[in-house]
Formats: sequence, C-alpha cells, structure tokens
Amino acid sequence: MSPSITVAELHHQLPGQAQLVDVRSPSEFASAHIPGAVNIPMDQIEARLDDLRPNAPLVLICQSGKRARMTAGLLEPCQRQVAVLEGGTTAWMQAGLPIVSSVKTRWSLERQVRLAAGLLVLAGLALALAVNRNWLFLSAFVGLGLTFAGLTDICPMAEILGKMLWNGRSHCKVTSANVEPSRTCE
Repeated sequence: MSPSITVAELHHQLPGQAQLVDVRSPSEFASAHIPGAVNIPMDQIEARLDDLRPNAPLVLICQSGKRARMTAGLLEPCQRQVAVLEGGTTAWMQAGLPIVSSVKTRWSLERQVRLAAGLLVLAGLALALAVNRNWLFLSAFVGLGLTFAGLTDICPMAEILGKMLWNGRSHCKVTSANVEPSRTCE
C-alpha cells in the first residue's frame, strides 16, 4: 500500500521534487486543481506511464483521496515511488492554499450528467404517478442512455451539457481560500 502525504508536507517539503498527478477527469481537473499538477485520469494512467517523469516520486491527487489510492494500486507493479495526498484537492483548498480553476465551471461535467440524469428519472417517475404512466418511458430512456454511455464511453448528454454556456471556455485564475484572485490567464 502506498504511503500518504499531508497537505502541509506537500506544500512545504516537496515543491518541485515530486511530480503531481491529478487522476480526476479533465472537467474535474479544470474546475479546480493544485498548481503544477498534470492531469492523467485514473482510467488512462496505465496507458500513459511514459508521460510520468522517470525518476521523480509521484504524488497522486483526486478530490478526496479515494481514486488516488486506487490509482496507486494500479501503479504498484511499476515499482514507482508513489504517495497519495490525504484528503485530495478538498483538503488543499480547506488549507487555504492556491488552486487553479476555471472562472465559469465549478461542477465537473460528470457531476452535471449525474444531476441531469437523476432529475430526468425523478421527473419521469413523478409525472408517471401524477399525470400519465407513459412518462415512465422518460426514465427508461435515461436508463438506456446511461447504459449506452457505460458500454461505449460515448455520452450524448455530456456532449450536450458540454456545449452549454456555463461550460464554455474561459480564462483561468489562481485563487486562495483567503485571498482575492491573484492571476488570470487566457
């Protein structure tokens, strides 16, 4: 089992020495990540081993630490020096340390899909009970879409949500929990 590293240890002892790898999805990474971290999603880590610095220790990061711990397990056969950031990005932000985030997007695309799918299923069920049983087909359609997305890794709902104004490209900013944005970029 890979060792853990605290936010304080990472912030004070390892800057520049370790390669920070955020294993969340690209949209989660864009919504808020630790400065200097690279994004290699958990499902791509084994295929992207050549993207890792060969002699640098790795610090794996996710939202809370669970996915990073699972990714560390995937890397065990590679004989790499790997640590997992305790508490993940959430702990980093709670410590008031700088983050890089999109100005517009605060929710990951995956979270938006889960919310939209859940609301559509609930709406279909409520309408089926209150109005007409045919509204059950809405819930069935959403379930079919989620099954299709799981089998093919193609999610039409994510594609539609990705085109919404709140998910459009924008400049980024580095922020701290206690300070106003200090830097913006295009």
